[in-house]
Amino acid sequence: MAKRLHWKGFEQTVENSNVVAFMRAQKVKSFDSLLQRSQDDIEWFWNAANKFLGIEWYTPYKQVLRTGKGIEWAQWFAGGRINITHNCVDKHINTYRRHKLALIWEGENHEVRKLTYLDLYREVNRVAEGLKNAGIKKGDAVGVYMPMIPETAIALLAIAKIGAIFIPVFSGYGPEAIASRLNDASVKLLFTADGFYRKGAVVEMKKNADAALRMSPGVRRVVVFKRLNTEVPWNDTRDIDWESFVRDNPVISPTEKLPSETPWMVIYTSGTTGRPKGAVHVHGGFLVKQAEEIAFQTDMKDQDILFWFTDMGWIMGPWEVVGGLAMGGTLFFYEGAPDWPKPDRLWEMVERHRITILGISPTAVRAFMRNGNQWPDAHDLTSLRMFGSTGEPWNPVPWKWLYEQVGKRRCPIINLSGGTEIGACFLSVHPVKPLKPCSLGGPSLGMDVDVFDDRAKPVRGAVGELVCKKPWPSMTRGIWHDPQRYKETYWNRWPQVWVHGDWASVDKDGYWFLHGRSDDTIKIAGKRVGPAEVESVLVSHEAVTEAAAIGVPDALKGEALVCFVVLKPHYAPTEPLRTELVQLVASALGKSTTPKTIKFTDELPKTRNAKILRRFVKSAFLGQAIADTSSVENLSSLESIAQAL
Repeated sequence: MAKRLHWKGFEQTVENSNVVAFMRAQKVKSFDSLLQRSQDDIEWFWNAANKFLGIEWYTPYKQVLRTGKGIEWAQWFAGGRINITHNCVDKHINTYRRHKLALIWEGENHEVRKLTYLDLYREVNRVAEGLKNAGIKKGDAVGVYMPMIPETAIALLAIAKIGAIFIPVFSGYGPEAIASRLNDASVKLLFTADGFYRKGAVVEMKKNADAALRMSPGVRRVVVFKRLNTEVPWNDTRDIDWESFVRDNPVISPTEKLPSETPWMVIYTSGTTGRPKGAVHVHGGFLVKQAEEIAFQTDMKDQDILFWFTDMGWIMGPWEVVGGLAMGGTLFFYEGAPDWPKPDRLWEMVERHRITILGISPTAVRAFMRNGNQWPDAHDLTSLRMFGSTGEPWNPVPWKWLYEQVGKRRCPIINLSGGTEIGACFLSVHPVKPLKPCSLGGPSLGMDVDVFDDRAKPVRGAVGELVCKKPWPSMTRGIWHDPQRYKETYWNRWPQVWVHGDWASVDKDGYWFLHGRSDDTIKIAGKRVGPAEVESVLVSHEAVTEAAAIGVPDALKGEALVCFVVLKPHYAPTEPLRTELVQLVASALGKSTTPKTIKFTDELPKTRNAKILRRFVKSAFLGQAIADTSSVENLSSLESIAQAL
C-alpha cells in the first residue's frame, strides 16, 4: 500500500488555500467535515460556494435546486439571471484586474501574444457585434473549429455573451467528424482558421473545414482567422476574414441577461461507443461548478498562470477558460506539440512564462520520461506550485517521476476525474490533504459519489462502478435532441443513480482510485481486471515506457489478456524479454491474468491530449475495420500496431 505524502510546503499551502478560507467563512473545522456536509446538503454547499466565489447574478435565484421532473432533469439556481461572459470578463473591467493579463499565448514558431482583461473585453465585444450583424440570435448554434489561439477564447466568450450556443470542435478532426457535429447541432456560423503549426508542419484547417462544409449545408457563414496568412480556398458568398468581421465594430456591447438554465454549450464526446453524444451545458450551473473547481481543487489565486495542455474540443478547454477567468487568473495557451522542436519545449515555456499551475496527462508524462531527466533539469521550474492531471489512470512510475524529478517534491499532483457529460469532476485531490501516489483523493466537494457492486451496494476495498447519487450544477441537461438516449446511457441501470462507466475503488485509508472505463474492463474467467492495473505492472519494468492492455475473446476463459508495449530507447524486443514481461504480470496479478501474448510496438494510438485509445488497439488485433480515426493524433501508430501483429 502506497504511503501518504506531504509535499514540501504542505502546511503553508493548506494555511493559505482557498478551500481553508471557505471553511473559515462557513465555520467548518475540518476538510472531512466540509466534504461530508457538502454531500449531505448539496443545496447549502452550492449556495455558499456561489456567494464565496463572488459569482455575479443580474437577478438573484429564488431556489438553489428544483427536482420536480426527477433528478436526471434537475434545475439549478432557478429564477436567477446570469451570463458566463459577464463573470469571466465584464465584471473585472471596473476593478484592479482591468490591466491584468487575462491570456498569454505562444505559437509553435515562438510567436507570443498577451491580452489584458481590458483587451479581452474589447475583442469579445467586437466579435459579439459581428455575430449579431451576421444574423446570429439567442439560441442559435455557432461552431468553433480553431487551434488554441486567443481568438478561440474570444469566440467562446462572444457566443456566450449574446446568448448563442457554443459548439466546440476538436482542432484535429477530419471533415466527416466535423460535419457530423455541425449538422447535429444545426450550426449556422462557423469560426475557423487558415491553419496552424503542429510539429513543424502546417495543419490546413480551412481545407478541412471546406470539406466538412460540403456536407453541412446549414452553415451560412464562415469566419476565418488568418493565423498563418497563407492562401486558402475562398467562397466570397460565405467566407469572411476575422478582421473584416470585426472591423469598425464597437468595443462595447451589451451582455444578455439569461435565465440560469439557458444552454451555452453543446460539447460532443469523442465517440468511444456509438455515434458522438452532444452534452448540453447551461450558463448558471456550469459557471458555478467550474469556478468552484478552479478555486478549491487547483487553488488558483490572482497571481497564478494556468496552463492545461488541452484543446477546446475537450471539456478541459472550456473548463479552464470559464473557471480560470471567472476567478480572475491568467490563462496560457499553446498551439503546438509539447516536444517540438526539442523535447524540452514544455519545460522551456514553463520557465519563460513562469507558469504556476500545469495540467498534463499521465501518457504525456510517460513520453517526457522516455526523453530523459536532462530536459526538465535544464530549466528553472520553481514557478510551478501545482500539477493537474486528468483523462486516465496513473501508473506509479510516471507519477513518481513527475512528483520527484520535475516537481522536486514541492508540487502536489491534483489528480481529478470527470467527463464531458459531467461538465466537471466527480473525484479530485484537494491541496489540503496528503497525497497518495496515483490516487484521485476522494469525492469533489458537493458530489455525492460512491462505488457500487453489482447489487447497487456500496463497496470498499474492491473494484466497482463509480456512481453519483445526487445531481450537481454542471451535469449535462441531456443529450442534444435525444433525451431518451441520455436516460438510457446514465440513469437506467439503477433508479435515480448516475452510472458513469468508470471502474473505481476506495482503499482502507479512504483514498479513491480509478481502474479504467467499464467498457475497457477485461473479464478473465469471471474476474474483472482493469487495463490500468496491468499497464502499471508492465511500465514498472525498466525496459517499458508505455503499455496498453486489452481483452480478446477466448473460448476457455471468456476473455484473454493481450498487451502491447513500447520499449525505452536502447532496449530490443526479444523473446526472453517477452517471457519476462508475461511472468511479471502473472506474478503481480495472479496466474489467471497471465497474458496470452505480448506485442512490441513503436507507438500506441493516442488523442491529442495524450489518451491511449485502447479500442483502436483492440480493433486492430481482432482485424476489425476502423471507420473513424479522426480522434487519433498519431495515425502512424496504427501501422505500427499492424506491424506488431
